[in-house]
Amino acid sequence: MNTYFDIIMIPLQLLIIFFTLYYFFVSWFGLFGKKKEVKIYNESKTFALIACAHNEERVIAQLVDNLRRLHYNDALYDIYVVADNCSDKTAEVARKAGALVHERFSETGKGKGFALAWMFDRLFQLDKQYDAVCVFDADNLVHPDFLKEMNSRLCNGERIIQGYMDAKNPTDTWVSGVFAISFWIVNHVWSLAKYNMGLSCCLGGTGMCFDTEVLKRYGWRATCLTEDMEFTIQAMMEGIPTTWAHDAIIYDEKPLTFKQTWNQRKRWSQGHFDVADRYLIPMITKAIKTCNIVMLDCSVNLIQPYFLMISTFFVLCSYIYNFYPFYTNILYTIIPVEVWTLVGIGQYIFPVAVLWKIRASLKSWLYLLLYPLFIYSWIPITALGWWHRHDHEWSHTLHTRGISFDDVIIPEDAVNDGPKEVVFAKKDEK
Repeated sequence: MNTYFDIIMIPLQLLIIFFTLYYFFVSWFGLFGKKKEVKIYNESKTFALIACAHNEERVIAQLVDNLRRLHYNDALYDIYVVADNCSDKTAEVARKAGALVHERFSETGKGKGFALAWMFDRLFQLDKQYDAVCVFDADNLVHPDFLKEMNSRLCNGERIIQGYMDAKNPTDTWVSGVFAISFWIVNHVWSLAKYNMGLSCCLGGTGMCFDTEVLKRYGWRATCLTEDMEFTIQAMMEGIPTTWAHDAIIYDEKPLTFKQTWNQRKRWSQGHFDVADRYLIPMITKAIKTCNIVMLDCSVNLIQPYFLMISTFFVLCSYIYNFYPFYTNILYTIIPVEVWTLVGIGQYIFPVAVLWKIRASLKSWLYLLLYPLFIYSWIPITALGWWHRHDHEWSHTLHTRGISFDDVIIPEDAVNDGPKEVVFAKKDEK
C-alpha cells in the first residue's frame, strides 16, 4: 500500500467494483421479456382485497368501483377498506361505493403497517376465510385481469407476489413523469430481471398478494416506515421469496411536486436503513450458513443505500485525487477501461430500452431528459434517511387525482404482450 488511506480506499473500491458489475449484470435479464410460465385461468382462489386509507375521500370511491369490476367471479372476492384514523368522509364514501369498511382509531401505532396488522387480525376471525389477501393503496387503479393473474400464480405454488407498479398520472407534472420513469425502469431491469433469474423480488407496498396461510403462520410483524421491505426480509429469513407478476398491473398516483417526492423518498430511505440495521447481519449470516444464494442476493438489496453513500464518497475523493493522488487507484487495474465504458453506456441504454419497450408517450421521452436530476437527488435524501433512520413518524402523501377506470385507455396487448404506458382520457374524450 502506498498510503494509510489505502486501508480504507482499496476495500471501498472493491465494493464499488462488485456492486457496479452486479447491478449491470442483473439488469440485462429484464430487457428481453419474461420467462415462460404456465397460466392457470380457472378461477378457484378466493381473495380479500384490502385498501388502507387515511383521509382518502377524494380517491377511495374510484378504487372500490374499479375493484368491483375486475374480470373475476364476484363470489370469489370481497373488498375491505380500513379507514385508518380518518377525520374526513373516507369511511362513508367507501361504504357507498360498496366496500366492507372497518374503522380504526389509535393514537399509537400510526401508519400502514399497524393498520394492516390490525385488519389481518380481524380478517382471520371472520367466519368467511380466504385463500389469499391482496393489498392496495387508496389512490390505486387496478387492471381488470389482476386477480386472474394472481390466481394463476397462487395455483402455481407462489406464496408472496408483487404486481407490476405502473403510474396513473405519468404526464401531470415533470415530477410525476420522472417518478413514473423510475418505477418503469425498476420494474424491468430489477424486479423482472430478478424473477427471470430465480431470485427474490421486493414488495412495493401496493399490488401485493399473500397466501393467507403465510400470514397466519408467521403473522404481520412489519410496522416500520417501509413495512413492505420489512415483510419481504422477514419472509426471506423463513425461506419464502417474493415473486414478480409482470402482468398483474396496478396504477399508482405519483407525487406532483418535488417536495412531495422528497418527503416520500426520505421516508422510504429511513425505513430502508432501519430494516438494514436490524436484519442485514442476521440475513448474511444465515445465507452463508445455508449456502442460500437467493437470501444472499436479498442481503445485497439491503446494502443498496449504503452503496449509494459509499460511491458518492468515492466520487468526491476521485476529484481530490486528480490534484493530489492520496490513494492507490485499482479500478482500472482490476477491470479494463473497456468494461467501465460499457457499464457507463449501459446507464443510458437501460432507460431508453425500457421506454421503448413500454411504448412511452412523447411527453415521457421529454421527461427522460430530467431523469438524471431525479436520480442525483437521491444522494442528499439517502444521507438524511440515514441520519433519521431511527425516527418512525409516518409522513402521509396527499392523493388528489380522482381518476376512475372509465378514464383509462389501455392498449389491447397491455397484458398479453407486457405492460404498456396507458392513456387517461379527458372528460370530453369519453
